[in-house]
Amino acid sequence: MSDASLLVACPDCHALNRVPVARLAELPKCGKCGGALFQGKPLALDERAFQAHVERAGLPVLVDFWAPWCGPCRMMTPHFEAAARELEPRVRLAKVDTEAHPALAARFGIRSIPTLVLFRGGQELARQSGARTAADIVRWTLQHS
Repeated sequence: MSDASLLVACPDCHALNRVPVARLAELPKCGKCGGALFQGKPLALDERAFQAHVERAGLPVLVDFWAPWCGPCRMMTPHFEAAARELEPRVRLAKVDTEAHPALAARFGIRSIPTLVLFRGGQELARQSGARTAADIVRWTLQHS
């Protein structure tokens, strides 16, 4: 299946790009804006970006539901960033600020933060609450993706 491809949303303009799976690691660029499709860091998602990256694109997406006032969330931030560097381009990592986007948090029944939710094709695959190390995030993500 060397001709298989995935839709990958651009982290800058959120346009969908069809990328052959075999070429994901070759630093593909967006056909619309020319930006890098993978930046090795988590994306901040609002409702529009969530739709593009989680619901329409084909990559698995690990979303960290967090808030700026949350101590454990802030402690996990460098670990989540390290996990993004390790998991891309196999998995996109993203963050949803539950204070700024409470409708997204409510839609997914987020009751405690930080909560990690792994999605593929808009469907929830797994979730876990509580701060984790980078190694724990990577291991859990690969186990469930």
